[in-house]
Amino acid sequence: METVVERILRNMVGKKHEPLTGIDGKVIVVAHDLSPSDILQIDKTTVIGFITEMGGKTSHTSILARALEIPAVVGMERIASVVTENATIIIDGFTGVVILNPDQETFRDYLRRKQHYEYVERELLKLKDLPAVTLDGFAMILKANVEIVEEVPSVRRHGAEGIGLYRTEMLFFNRENLPDEEEQFHAYAEIVREMAPKPVTIRTLDVGGDKVLTDLNLGDEANPALGVRAIRLSLMQPEAFRAQLRAILRASAHGKVRVFFPMISGVDEVRRAKAIVEEVKQELRRAFIPFDEEIEIGIMIEIPSAVIIADLLAREVDFFSVGTNDLIQYSLAIDRTNEHLSALYEPLHPAVLRSLKMVVEAAHGAGIAACICGEMAGEPEYLPILLGLGFDELSMNAVSIPRVKKILRRCTKKEAEAVAARAMTYATAQEAESYLRSVIAARFSDSFD
Repeated sequence: METVVERILRNMVGKKHEPLTGIDGKVIVVAHDLSPSDILQIDKTTVIGFITEMGGKTSHTSILARALEIPAVVGMERIASVVTENATIIIDGFTGVVILNPDQETFRDYLRRKQHYEYVERELLKLKDLPAVTLDGFAMILKANVEIVEEVPSVRRHGAEGIGLYRTEMLFFNRENLPDEEEQFHAYAEIVREMAPKPVTIRTLDVGGDKVLTDLNLGDEANPALGVRAIRLSLMQPEAFRAQLRAILRASAHGKVRVFFPMISGVDEVRRAKAIVEEVKQELRRAFIPFDEEIEIGIMIEIPSAVIIADLLAREVDFFSVGTNDLIQYSLAIDRTNEHLSALYEPLHPAVLRSLKMVVEAAHGAGIAACICGEMAGEPEYLPILLGLGFDELSMNAVSIPRVKKILRRCTKKEAEAVAARAMTYATAQEAESYLRSVIAARFSDSFD
């Protein structure tokens, strides 16, 4: 909502909101904040990076930047007040370092770093067609998260085994009216056809919180992160939900599709959503419109209540996909977009690790797959723990796949299980991180160049 308010205030004082289109030359954008809709306007041939004062590593602005392979540093307070127009800036998106007006020696140093990074990337791409299999023969599925169909070439280039998360909300941004069923169908069918025969997992609309959609959101909320968002919003707007489900089901006739619902908190939500799916299926059958009768239905596990009743939820669906970004946020009461709290956002917190273990056990106990589509899946250093906990599938930004695969192919499942078990014994995230760093240093240090 902040982005909308800022634009209104700019208009009130006679200031114009500057679009990120029509920019001449190559520039780095420095702003107080950028919304996901702002990022989607970026022309990568002109905007070569951005810096914001707001945001965290798992904010949707950061996620989009990584997906679009745009160097970015977020959460750098007061940066907009110290950067002058036409300043020379170095952005190190890996370390979060920003250097203003660097001297020649520093510039040459970072140019060498950039060249080394590009060399490493070329070497990693050689893993593209190699199987994602451990040394002792355990195969883990590595898929990609995508926002828009334009990412498909990158998904293929980095060797993804499919799309594990297609964020459909990006289709709803930067427009005056909601996309109708036909427009959605063409968008979904295009990405399904482009990926065929590899599968595409489509998430139903997930807006609310830091993803504002004026046409659907139900007014201002005191606490939008806990408000009307994701599946709650879909169930409160059944006609819009039905239109999206019809489009997804129709697209399933063009390739392998799975569908899943975000922010599930209980069994009742799953049953209500599935009932609407069945109604839509009946409508399509009566109209003789083809779709996959066996389409798999899953849910995101990203709320503590879903973890606690994971065994009950597993009886209702075909797969789980853990959204670690929100699961960590809600478990630790940490706003993941708040730059002041970034140090408290702890993926290895004992509560998080125990939650992940509970989800895997519940899924496997019911005979369904346990997947992760949050940013934790794309961090190579977490691979031994996620593998050891028993996850079947990881979905991440496409560029992360070769790095994760490199670690996976050097692990054994047995070794990873021992690492995960040991990590679970620590009382603090700091202790678990220290242990994991020692494992990485001893076994995989040359994989983190």
